[in-house]
Formats: sequence, C-alpha cells, structure tokens
Amino acid sequence: MNILITGCNGQLGNEMQLLEKNYPQHQFYNTDVAELDITDQAAIESFVADNEIDGIVNCAAYTAVDKAESSKELCTSLNTVAPAYLAAAVEKRGGWIIQVSTDYVFNGKAHTPYREDDTPSPDSVYGSTKLAGELGVQKFCSRAMIIRTAWLYSTFGNNFVKTMLRLGKEKQQLGVIFDQIGTPTYAGDLAMAIMTAIEKGIVPGVYHFSNEGVISWYDFTKAIHRIAGITTCHVRPLHTSEYPTPANRPAYSVLDKTKIKQTYDIEIPYWEESLAKCIEKLK
Repeated sequence: MNILITGCNGQLGNEMQLLEKNYPQHQFYNTDVAELDITDQAAIESFVADNEIDGIVNCAAYTAVDKAESSKELCTSLNTVAPAYLAAAVEKRGGWIIQVSTDYVFNGKAHTPYREDDTPSPDSVYGSTKLAGELGVQKFCSRAMIIRTAWLYSTFGNNFVKTMLRLGKEKQQLGVIFDQIGTPTYAGDLAMAIMTAIEKGIVPGVYHFSNEGVISWYDFTKAIHRIAGITTCHVRPLHTSEYPTPANRPAYSVLDKTKIKQTYDIEIPYWEESLAKCIEKLK
C-alpha cells in the first residue's frame, strides 16, 4: 500500500517512522506542513491522486490546549476542516483513514472508564474541534477508523515526561495536579497498534487506546522521578483549582480499551513498563 503519514515531525509521527522499516512491503509518504499543507484541499487532492495513496494516518493536529481557547480559527482549521479534506480525498480512491483523536471529547465527569459508545461532551475548544474532526472523517470516508488516546508522550517533541525530567533536575520543589485521573500513553505503543490495524485490515469505527492502568498527574510525576533516579526534587500534590488554566481539563479521562484489544487481538503494556522504556531511551 501507499500510505500517507501527516504530522510526521510530531511525537506519534516520529514513532511511526521508526516502525516503517519493519514494513518494507508498504510505501510510506511522511509529510509535515513543509511537504503538505493539510488545510489546502487542492494540495491534498493532488498529492493523494498523484501518489496513488491507499491509506492515511493523520497524526497532525493543533494540540496546544490552552492556546486553542484564543486561537479557535486555527484550531478548527487543523482539527476539524483538514481531517475532512483528507478523508474525502482518500475516499475517492476507495482508501481508508486513521484519525487520531483525544480523551478531551469527554468532559471528565464520569467515574468509570469511557467506552467508545459513551456520548461525547467536550468542555474545551480543543475537545470540540477534535470531536468535529471525528465526525467529518466518518462522514466523508466509509473506511474511517478513529483512535482516541490520552496523555501522550514519547522521546520526541515536548511532553509531560520530558518536562518533569527537566524540572526534577532544575528545581528543589514542584507542585503537580493530583485530582485529575487518567492513563499515560507511550506514543511508541500507539504507533505499534496503528501498524497492527493497518496490517490486519481497517475495521471502521471509533476505538480507544492508552496504556493499561490508572494514575494521577502527581503519581505519574513521582514515578517519572523514581525511574529516572531523581531524588533531589520534592513533589507536592496540587488541586486543579490551585493551578488555573484557560482550558478546562477532564478530571477523569480513563479510556476503556476492550474494543481495540478484541478487534485486533493486541496486548497493551502497563503504563509504568512503557514509561521505563521511554526514560531508558532518553538516557
């Protein structure tokens, strides 16, 4: 297959590129904004047609959650409009699209893991534009797979793990939110799940993927420091109210992953195992 990867310079896009060498039977087209502007419909249509694209993995998104509150137009363009363009272009070739989405499509008021058929109710511009992106992709491509994920980190780009490693070495004391609960996702594990879905054949629909287990940001930070051997920084728990942000965060964003595990027969690693692997790579 000829497979287009968008957002190849991001965390997930970079992890996808690391795996591509294991799949020499496919031709991958790794693009970011310099190679392909996904907000340009004509550019997408000609790229997909010229390169006879069979499938698209859309890793590109506007992910600055707080900035999104004041940059609604740009956020909508990247998270809602662009995925619909990609979906429509690949549909013309009878192809498929994997759209990466987010736990932010939920408001976080639940207390049991969110299933794919739970009603979304986003509480931020970021969450609203990503939900609209899901709906657009499903509307314009009959072979659309949506994968919602949460708390993404990797050895690439800027993320919570790398920030906590840096601050742990720089600061003697750190306050971290303890009343927001979720599950970290190592982008390498998500990339592997995406490749498995491509190999086994796209089963359209919405899926959830994160690592196994449940944790707070505070506990996550403590684990990051413990695994990395950082002992000089005292981490103290903060209430969300003590750390106001422009965008609301889901207080509870644990995702039920039963569907993707059963559909593709995959085993998902426990969050701490994947965190240790990532920290080892960063060393």
